[in-house]
Amino acid sequence: MKPRPEVLGAGAFVALMAVAPLFLNAYQVDVLNSIGLYALLGLSLNLILGEAGLFNMGHAAFYAMGAYTAAILNTRYQIPILWTLPLSGAVAGAFALAVARPVVHLRGDYLLIVTIGVGEIVRIALVNDVFGITGGANGIFGIGRPRVFGYVIRRPEQFFYLIWGFVALSIFLFLRLKKSRFGRALNYLREDEVAAEGSGIDTAYYKLAAFGLGAAWAGMAGTLFAAKMTIISPESFSFWESVVLFMIVILGGAGSIAGVLLAAFLVVGLPEVFREFAGARMLVFGLVMMVMMIFRPQGLLPARGRRFPWVASAGALKQ
Repeated sequence: MKPRPEVLGAGAFVALMAVAPLFLNAYQVDVLNSIGLYALLGLSLNLILGEAGLFNMGHAAFYAMGAYTAAILNTRYQIPILWTLPLSGAVAGAFALAVARPVVHLRGDYLLIVTIGVGEIVRIALVNDVFGITGGANGIFGIGRPRVFGYVIRRPEQFFYLIWGFVALSIFLFLRLKKSRFGRALNYLREDEVAAEGSGIDTAYYKLAAFGLGAAWAGMAGTLFAAKMTIISPESFSFWESVVLFMIVILGGAGSIAGVLLAAFLVVGLPEVFREFAGARMLVFGLVMMVMMIFRPQGLLPARGRRFPWVASAGALKQ
């Protein structure tokens, strides 16, 4: 049997990424690291927006919760930064559940407006140092470097394998989730919430679960960001970050993991290639989104529909 084209493409992509640091300079590898972080965040938002169809433009708030949790635990209690990954995810996920529970019944634009407000509330709270532990507008300094098997990760190529290894793990887990009963329930919820509820699906439960899981993954991505930068501040989690993540999911194709990866390369990588036109970035992004919505609203690499072999078999028998 010949391997499917998508399998060959995935294998070629993995092989190319595995050897990329050997042929690129430190700056180019660092750009790939940034792309990897945005790919992680895009995958986490894709679970909420792409799979469940819940409009969320405050995803940077969950990213910030994870980064600040890791930074506080590391600088105040000397907990190794990578050990904080599950704690950061748990804090971000719990925060998302607390925020989403009162508004889980909202749909479309109304939910979108609420999430924008949540993102701004978190950013303002960080700037004003509400609890006296976030460092205010200056942020948190002196975050420790991660250690793996006793080796301190410092250089861009070392972070490359750490970040993209986490991306590979995320893709594997989200693919398994997508094919599970849970993933099917989210897709039913996205396509028709009324019909899903009429079929016996607990829509409130699955909405909360999608928010919690997506936020937890964004929180863990925040830990990797804090470890890479060794300093974080509220400026890193502005509304613009949420807009970029929303754009990555929509541009790539809602529900498409391959689309998220492609869009992360385009949205994060291309501005680095054309840095001399940085002042026109907002104009270009706006035009691109307009063109996409007119000519290809399904995204660059839209998710493929589910195939059920037993349906094809039944059709063949009828003929």
